[in-house]
Amino acid sequence: MKALPILQERATGIDVGSERMHVSIAGQPAKVFGTMTCELEGLVAWLLQERVHTVAMEATGVYWLYLYDVLEAAGIEVLVVNGRHVRNLPGRKSDMSDCQWLATLHAHGLLRSGFVPPAHIRSLRDYLRLRQDHIGLAAGHVQHMQKAMERMNIKLHDVISSLTGVSGLRVVRAILAGERDPQRLLQLCDAQIRKTKAQRVRESLRGTWKAEHLFALRQALSAWEFYQGQIQECDREIERLLAERSGPPDASAPGGDCGPHKPGGVNTPQIEGLHRMLVALCGHQDATRIPGMADGSLLQVLGEVGTELSKWPSAKHFTAWLGLAPAAAQSGKRRKGQSRHRNRAGQIFSAMARSAGRTVDAAFGGFYRRLKARRGGLVANKALARKLAAMFWQVMVYGFDYVEQGLKKYQQRVQLTEQRLLRKLARKLNCEIQPLAQ
Repeated sequence: MKALPILQERATGIDVGSERMHVSIAGQPAKVFGTMTCELEGLVAWLLQERVHTVAMEATGVYWLYLYDVLEAAGIEVLVVNGRHVRNLPGRKSDMSDCQWLATLHAHGLLRSGFVPPAHIRSLRDYLRLRQDHIGLAAGHVQHMQKAMERMNIKLHDVISSLTGVSGLRVVRAILAGERDPQRLLQLCDAQIRKTKAQRVRESLRGTWKAEHLFALRQALSAWEFYQGQIQECDREIERLLAERSGPPDASAPGGDCGPHKPGGVNTPQIEGLHRMLVALCGHQDATRIPGMADGSLLQVLGEVGTELSKWPSAKHFTAWLGLAPAAAQSGKRRKGQSRHRNRAGQIFSAMARSAGRTVDAAFGGFYRRLKARRGGLVANKALARKLAAMFWQVMVYGFDYVEQGLKKYQQRVQLTEQRLLRKLARKLNCEIQPLAQ
């Protein structure tokens, strides 16, 4: 039997933990290091002394992130591998054997690193994920406000669209200030609400004003306002980071002016010149021309995948990594489909697909409705998300510029395809197709 060649003689495996790091060089007995900063600096110095140039480790929680930064700063190549791809053989499992197994596989070139974005994209991702956490926590306190109002039988949140809108917040703050007259509370609402929902709003503001429920409402509003402040602080840090990477404004570059673009929804960071900075960060490619992709969704995608999409050889590789492409497993003559887990970036493209699928005059809207009628909404959403992801890869790699052809042209293409398939089936059955007389 031919032995596997050793490609990296000093290949190293590290089993990452919260308190200890088990390190093995070339499959040798492991050496244990702590996880304090001084101990990790000693680990890096020892690796450099042992002439180690490449390290493999599993992505274990958040414990590997600081170690990755330290090794990257020292110029050591780091492979972050999926734990499912490096399962040890059955038997006794320990941290010692895990790091030796990683080192052995790495020495023979049998490991493949997962995607880790560059440092500035990791910083942007941390800010964006923290911001999303604040949004989720703030939404929880909106529910607490609704619960307190339900306990008092105040149905304002059932009548107006948003309790945290301008009208809703005015009414809630007036209630907490002591106002109880429904007519005066109605006057705090927007003119459109007073015009169309005056009677319902007045009736929804009649209830019991118990002290314990007013106290709960006050605390929920205070907590919601606190998280709004936290979100604004995240926006300022995101703005600072984008400004550093995008450089000064350039009106001659695409996206440098204040032309029409899609700013995004209510959860989009409130940053002046966000569109210009995103276009500059993308190498002056305006990816918001893609249907369903606004400034907010583009910022989230960049925070997950970065701007260097050439790391994926093709759009098929990119969509498979996102978990939007079908997978299959084959053993002998048996072949069966497998489902892929959609990562965060894949979920963002799925949310974009829900927006693009609702358009009534665009080609992607027609594609979504046509596939939904045949396969259901979940399949249609995933297929449209895959199309959007493939288009985003083409924009970032080749500079592809999307031009909307419209629903009518898409329907004409579908009709031509169906006619071609009918003619092919007719030839197979030795028949002939004649069009109906006009």
